[in-house]
Amino acid sequence: MRDAGLHRAIWAIALPSMLTNVATALFGIADLWVIGRLGDADAQAGVELGAKFMMGLLIVFNFLRSGTVALTAQAAGRGDSESQAATLVRAGGAALAIGLLLLAVMPLAIPAGLDLLQAKGGVATTAGAYIGIRYWGGLLWLFNAVLVGWLIGRRRVRQVLWIEIVANFVHVGLDLLFVLALGWGVEGVATATLLSEGLKLAAAFAIAVREPPAGDALRLLRRRDTWNGEELGLLFRLNRDLFLRTLLLTGAILLLVRQGAEQGAVVLAANGILYQLFILSALILDGFESAAQVLCGEAVGAGDRARFRRLAATIMAWGVGFGALISLAYLAAGRPFAASFSTDPAVTAATLAFLPWAMMLPLLGVASYVFDGIYIGATWTRALLATMALAFAAYALLLLAAAPLGNHGLWLAFSLFLVVRAAGQALLLPRLERGTFER
Repeated sequence: MRDAGLHRAIWAIALPSMLTNVATALFGIADLWVIGRLGDADAQAGVELGAKFMMGLLIVFNFLRSGTVALTAQAAGRGDSESQAATLVRAGGAALAIGLLLLAVMPLAIPAGLDLLQAKGGVATTAGAYIGIRYWGGLLWLFNAVLVGWLIGRRRVRQVLWIEIVANFVHVGLDLLFVLALGWGVEGVATATLLSEGLKLAAAFAIAVREPPAGDALRLLRRRDTWNGEELGLLFRLNRDLFLRTLLLTGAILLLVRQGAEQGAVVLAANGILYQLFILSALILDGFESAAQVLCGEAVGAGDRARFRRLAATIMAWGVGFGALISLAYLAAGRPFAASFSTDPAVTAATLAFLPWAMMLPLLGVASYVFDGIYIGATWTRALLATMALAFAAYALLLLAAAPLGNHGLWLAFSLFLVVRAAGQALLLPRLERGTFER
């Protein structure tokens, strides 16, 4: 592959993924912005807490997307259409099982989650109302993760982009209708998100069934060897590692929310705005992670070590450059953007006081995102879990050490958490590469 072709291959996946992820981020941003028009700190904090509960509940199952991307891309690198179809079937079966389990534990999960996040008073009431509606969309989210992962693994990133764009236009419209026009408040925000998730799933299904390997899916669903122990064992081992890794990542974010909640509704609402800025930058830069998952996965499937190395280095270079660019953009225009999220003067003041952390996070975090994509594409999930565990332990110690600094200490610990992750991944990469391509 010539250098120009290498860059084109990266951007053919990275750019649509960036735009898709920005559209995804609009779900949270639109909810926070619309509820902020009410000028009620409890309502804004409740939506923030409820959204983090749902994220914590579902994002730990994001392995359904990441694992499906990796296995589909490696099968595509081998030119194996039937394995691509089998991956879709097995991942869909896992999504169904997990979704039914989540619905069964719903009466216990919601109160336990609110207690864990230290929800109190009016914040607990609004968060409970939000979660009570959105929880029913969990099964939709899980199936959507599988379908989107499968489409990305087959390089159908543009189709995924259009799904997100359309769903987000609908979502923003429903937010404005339910909250500002009909006065449904927090319940309106939750209902808009639930309906948008349903639309995304329907659109992803309509596109997936037109893909050639999908024609084998129904046949493979009924075949006994589709569900044999060896293939399911590979899927479960991969998903187990990704599940535990994501559980630790989610735990780190929930610790960020919990520690902020202990400082009151104003700081919690401000941290929610800062988190939206962080997640917006992370989702943009995640385009390079998606490119690494697909292209490095294909290189591993094809056994092409030289291509793998060039891809890893080039994707990292693009990622770091864009991380610096986003940090500069936040430095130039972040203050008015962040201030627009609330009409409560106290929330706005707190947001601006801690804004410098959100400005630095794109540059500090981008290496860990790209390494995640490389590791997932190569199915080095055990090493991915090990580096995440190390970073989480360091994060927990840093939270204790930085406690006297208050909310600044909280954001300092979270920033270093991202840096430690990337450092561990960089150290392990050469050994893992040798083990994969020399055996």
